[in-house]
Amino acid sequence: MNRQNNNDNQGPQLPRTGSGSRLTIFIVLGVALFLLMFLMFNDNIWNPSTSLDYSLFKQQVQDPELRKTIKRVEIENDRYVTITKVEGGKDVAYKTEIPMDDKDLIPLLDQNKIDYTGKTSSPSFIQTILQILPWAIMIFFLWFMFRQLQGTGNKALSFGKSRAKRYFEGSERITFEDVAGQLEAKYELEEVVEFLKSPQKFSKIGAKIPKGVLLVGMPGTGKTLLAKAIAGEANVPFFHMSGSDFVEMFVGVGASRVRDLFEQGRKSAPCILFIDELDAVGRTRGAGYGGGHDEREQTLNQLLVEMDGFDTKAGLIILAATNRPDVLDPALLRPGRFDRQVVVDMPDIKEREAILKIHCRKLTLSADIDFNRIARATPGTSGADLANLVNEAALFAARKNKQKVEKADFEEARDKVLMGVARKSKVIPPKEKEMTAYHEAGHALLHYYLKNADPLHKVTVIPHGRALGVSFSLPENDTYSMSKGWLSDRLVILMGGYSAEKITYGETTSGSQQDIEQATQFARRMVCEWGMSDVLGPIALGQKEEPIFIGKEIARHKDYSEETAKKIDKEIKAILENSLAQAIDLLTKNKPKLKTLAEALVQRETMDDDEIRELLNFPKREPSDEDK
Repeated sequence: MNRQNNNDNQGPQLPRTGSGSRLTIFIVLGVALFLLMFLMFNDNIWNPSTSLDYSLFKQQVQDPELRKTIKRVEIENDRYVTITKVEGGKDVAYKTEIPMDDKDLIPLLDQNKIDYTGKTSSPSFIQTILQILPWAIMIFFLWFMFRQLQGTGNKALSFGKSRAKRYFEGSERITFEDVAGQLEAKYELEEVVEFLKSPQKFSKIGAKIPKGVLLVGMPGTGKTLLAKAIAGEANVPFFHMSGSDFVEMFVGVGASRVRDLFEQGRKSAPCILFIDELDAVGRTRGAGYGGGHDEREQTLNQLLVEMDGFDTKAGLIILAATNRPDVLDPALLRPGRFDRQVVVDMPDIKEREAILKIHCRKLTLSADIDFNRIARATPGTSGADLANLVNEAALFAARKNKQKVEKADFEEARDKVLMGVARKSKVIPPKEKEMTAYHEAGHALLHYYLKNADPLHKVTVIPHGRALGVSFSLPENDTYSMSKGWLSDRLVILMGGYSAEKITYGETTSGSQQDIEQATQFARRMVCEWGMSDVLGPIALGQKEEPIFIGKEIARHKDYSEETAKKIDKEIKAILENSLAQAIDLLTKNKPKLKTLAEALVQRETMDDDEIRELLNFPKREPSDEDK
């Protein structure tokens, strides 16, 4: 419980080897292309004739003296005119270009009695080569660029290729020994590894290994870690890919990548194909408003075909992980595809202790570290949460320049992970701090008078996250079901802060918001879901509406009458009022202890169970079987 605060207002990469030679090739090709284009369009280089202006040519034809030197005129393709003149006893050729369609040229030559001829010529072999060569160079240049794009990490032109990465054993090899707990899950997966190592052992008696294994579990429970352990255990190729890598904005890319992934697998069989976050591509077809997602459904269809179509003797095993099995298409889960579902559950107290020890192997620890106590104080946490907790503890120790990680560092790290960063610098008025102390003292004190309550662990008035103060218990063991007695006592403890404020000050504050919300939720579920109401009995009232395309409960369907609704509201109110009355009664009878504890919290800010027992003269807690 907590008293709610409601005042809400990569670096540059080095060039790779060979980049200089590629740049040189590009420069040479560019210069060659420029020269060829220049030579192609400059006829004077290939024609030995001297150029002559067309206007000057016509003047020479009309001038009697100059006309005598003209030996002959040759008209080529109605575009060029070559004049052969006698100069110094030698024939000299001049060439000029007809700038436009000159219809007076032939009459002019006839009038002046100039011999002329005409011809239609085709480009020479060299000219033909020069006309084709620039286009050939351009095509070669484009092909070269295409190969460069494919050869680098860009992959811009290989949309349909699979992006699966092959696992290579590095310096740190992960095996099943690195995965704490999950004995059933490891047993199922060890069978897969054993089949890949020695398939003849199974084939001798006619056994067939499952085609697909689906790892199902909450986020952070170690699904991907188990897949890495399989890669470390099995001496076979291991390809891993995310479900989101299949679907792109280009139509047909996903299906193409699925085909390419399975083709890689067949070439490397026996091997394992691991698809992480399968729900990104395997959601039920046709789900959602306005129809389904065609591209994703095509990808899923191709995946279904590939899984059910390949040869079972090829040794190709599909491994996938998801935390949303409820949204997967039923065709994926039928026998012949994902034959086996392996549940990777939240760790229990023993598994949490083992996980903590694994993550602490590289830390220098103090002798006062009690892994069992830390595991008991972190119920409901996943393996990823515990890894984060251990890292935070090491960071706290390093900031304080300690040589070893101590118990206090783990306590501080646990509080940060579960409740948020302690805001010790926050300035709180003395009166408000005192009210917070009474609120948290009300929660804490009730733990000692309720037989079904979990033992108190710690209470603090230091703000954490949005909470001004927090008090929380330390369960003896993990609980997988809640009894009515435990829930009733829990409701009384939730009302402890509200009751303490009302007894001490005659009024309450907005700091009880979260306590009241949680208590109301418990009471409603006791009545509507868990059948703990003597008035309504064992009946489920109000079905959840959970659209598959959202995957979240967004409403509760009212499947009962108005009369029943009134009974539900009345019963919920009665449960809450009874809990409040019990809390007020217990705290009123022990008001001096409430005041003593609140005043101590104002001074010390944080107190644990042993300190509170010593302060209020309570007997010391007998060690449980877990502590012995």
